Amino acid sequence: MPTSSGASFVAPDPAVAATRNRRGAKLSIVAPMHNESEVLDAFFTRMGQTIADLGVEAEIICVDDGSRDDTLAKLLERARHDPRIKVVGLARNFGKEAAMTAGMDAATGDMVVPIDADLQDPPELIEEFVRLWERGFDVVYGVRADRSSDTFIKRFTATLFYRVFNRVSDLNIPMSAGDFRLMDRRVVEAVKALPERNRFMKGLFAWVGFSQVGVPYVRPPRAAGTTSFGYLKLLRFALDGITSFSTVPLRVWTVLGLCAALLAFGAAATLIVRVLVVGRDVPGYASLMVAVLLGFAVQMLAFGVLGEYVGRLYQEVKGRPIYIVSRRAGFED
Repeated sequence: MPTSSGASFVAPDPAVAATRNRRGAKLSIVAPMHNESEVLDAFFTRMGQTIADLGVEAEIICVDDGSRDDTLAKLLERARHDPRIKVVGLARNFGKEAAMTAGMDAATGDMVVPIDADLQDPPELIEEFVRLWERGFDVVYGVRADRSSDTFIKRFTATLFYRVFNRVSDLNIPMSAGDFRLMDRRVVEAVKALPERNRFMKGLFAWVGFSQVGVPYVRPPRAAGTTSFGYLKLLRFALDGITSFSTVPLRVWTVLGLCAALLAFGAAATLIVRVLVVGRDVPGYASLMVAVLLGFAVQMLAFGVLGEYVGRLYQEVKGRPIYIVSRRAGFED
């Protein structure tokens, strides 16, 4: 059953709901792929059955994100025999956010559904997404109600990230919501209009607003293959998300600087009083080194946080494209 988004999104417009019907509407499935050769047969089997059950015109846009296996070759072969399959091959591995952006740019449907090819996002849930879209919701997102298929560390770090992000950002991303969702065409156009190169798609989906609702589901294990997201990539992804939508990490160092200044003034006053009362005192070497090393560590952390933001500014001002396409197949143009 649907669940509240937990954020201040607008309610669906009854007038919009009255005009929506899956009959005559087009559905675009956007599937970013990186080394997914082993799972392609299962993915297209289940996706084909889902589309048949929906009874809508559909296209499946597969974005190969610089795979090192034969994923692209298999996709091109399928595109030659199935007109619904369209392939966008990127010139190298640009990352999932860039691949998703490429797929959304190529999508022409009234409804657009980003989905992982590993089948941890069940295609059968799209039926419920479409039903809620017909009721007037502009965004219907999947909520991972059960993540027992993930490791304990991944579940813990994911929960920690959502809590930290929602605390330090003005946005509120629903807990355990991923990229798996259905978006109305006007939402897709709003997201496409956002110019930043460092793209944290969950944040962008929340930032544009519109009427949104969540649908809980049990997250199964991968159908085949192994994930390309290691813990270092996930850490970088988390840093990108927080620094893209919050300046709190910068403000923290202002507060710490003020606290350090107050402590310094307090220590200076204490030393002056001790000299006046008991005479000159020789400070200990250990306490001096602790103070120096602590101050140095705090400064390095502050420089590191500042560097994260400066690095993102550097990437943005260069104005390079988010992705480069090397191959397209299945498109009319």
